Amino acid sequence: MTDHVTIERPENYPGVQVIRFNRPEKKNAITKAMYAKMTNALTVAADDPAVRVTAFLGTDGCFSAGNDMADFMAFAMGGTMGHEVIEFLEALATAPKPIVSGVDGLAIGIGTTIHLHCDLTLASARSVFKTPFVDLALVPEAASSLLVPRLMGHQRAFALLAAGEPFSATEAQDAGLIWKIVGQDAVNDETLSLAASLAKKPPEALRIARNLIRGDRSDVLARIDEEAKHFASQLKSAEARAAFEAFMRR
Repeated sequence: MTDHVTIERPENYPGVQVIRFNRPEKKNAITKAMYAKMTNALTVAADDPAVRVTAFLGTDGCFSAGNDMADFMAFAMGGTMGHEVIEFLEALATAPKPIVSGVDGLAIGIGTTIHLHCDLTLASARSVFKTPFVDLALVPEAASSLLVPRLMGHQRAFALLAAGEPFSATEAQDAGLIWKIVGQDAVNDETLSLAASLAKKPPEALRIARNLIRGDRSDVLARIDEEAKHFASQLKSAEARAAFEAFMRR
């Protein structure tokens, strides 16, 4: 259901597009249809002068629990994975306008790595960032294997991406994954206010400054593709199937 992601342009926050996960009954787990809708929103925003900033938000107590496990299971059992995930990651990594995000509660898998491509991220103190890729017999995605070591060094990157250790909001801030910790009741409004403040800045100067800070993205795109090949291979592995079956029995 594509309404599991809502696309909004709040009148009281001019210049801001909001991509909001809206599947709380499944902890905002992301399906292929949800990825496709988010990709379209990013593509539209790139060419629409009325949109100057995009903000990602979740629901109360949950940003996203990551990829929908049913999609993984279907692929592991012989189905097709499709291009929705990769197309979203490429659109996210190459988005020409600023992206901010607000996290309250769970941020698992891509619910964590999405913020590597955001320019500013706010989070509540109760937020938890975790990437259990290896626990599911999978590998890092979203170019996280490239970006996280750059951001926080080998030790913390290994703890997050390989050991699957959870990071508290404070640990995520110390590691540079998020910018600021705010009250859980303030995540939505402060994220939108932050987006609106960026939307008011001279757009060309902001674009140039952002590009200078981010640098060339070709290595990021190359790593997304490299990770995706390993990810797809692992999804078909016996150890991944066993991990998924164990997860579904919980």
